[in-house]
Amino acid sequence: MRRSGDRARFIAALEEAGVQEGLLISLPPFSYATGSGEELSCCERLENLFFWKDSRILLHPFFWIDPLEKNIVCQVRDAVTAGVKGFKIICDRFYPSDPRAMEVYEVICETGLPVLFHSGILWDNRPGSSVFNRPVGFEQLLGIKQFVFALAHISWPWCDEMIALYGKSRFLRDASSKDAAELFVDVTPGTPEVYRKEVLTRLLTVGYSVGKNIFFGSDQCVDTYAASSVRNLFERDKKIYTALGVEREEIADIMSGNLRRFLGLSPRR
Repeated sequence: MRRSGDRARFIAALEEAGVQEGLLISLPPFSYATGSGEELSCCERLENLFFWKDSRILLHPFFWIDPLEKNIVCQVRDAVTAGVKGFKIICDRFYPSDPRAMEVYEVICETGLPVLFHSGILWDNRPGSSVFNRPVGFEQLLGIKQFVFALAHISWPWCDEMIALYGKSRFLRDASSKDAAELFVDVTPGTPEVYRKEVLTRLLTVGYSVGKNIFFGSDQCVDTYAASSVRNLFERDKKIYTALGVEREEIADIMSGNLRRFLGLSPRR
């Protein structure tokens, strides 16, 4: 949405949903435009991103970037100067381990900010783009020292592959201590409701230590934010966690505390 959007409506919808904190993601880079034909500069997208912030809700701005753009390092630095709290990336025509992208991750890593990646089936206007978003494609990123990143949507439909990748990330962290990359799992659907309980059960009972590295999400847009959908998703997930015997404190971490860990606002390790 441009500046003409209804910010008051958006904030009211967040309050109705009971949301007190969350990620606010910018408009996409032009390379990911979905038919609008509108090319906005880095500065324009940053300005639009911060327009939606409001003192009543703690919204952490994330800047959506294309790591293959020629001026991307300047964009990253401008975004950090503007006050973003992290970056969003969708690999729609390149593999996550593309050497050009890996160089950008290193630059971001130096800032100490995290990256949220799309992972799993990609519903866009590019047939064949999902091949770039299988979880195993992100394995090489585990070699970037102290890199913090999350894979969204539990990588639906490759959820088992996602869980296995998380297991390897834990193994590497245990072996490398503080220098290893840290992987978070964003459980935003993704997963259709019929699969939701099965996938969360596997994630939480596989035997890996995941309690501090998964966080809730709803994947809503500012101009169409549906408070009732967010509340329903929250309650459905909470019932699943309770049925699995997840402790109340751990549920609270999944619903809020772990997001702060991902952002570096509380100790990650």
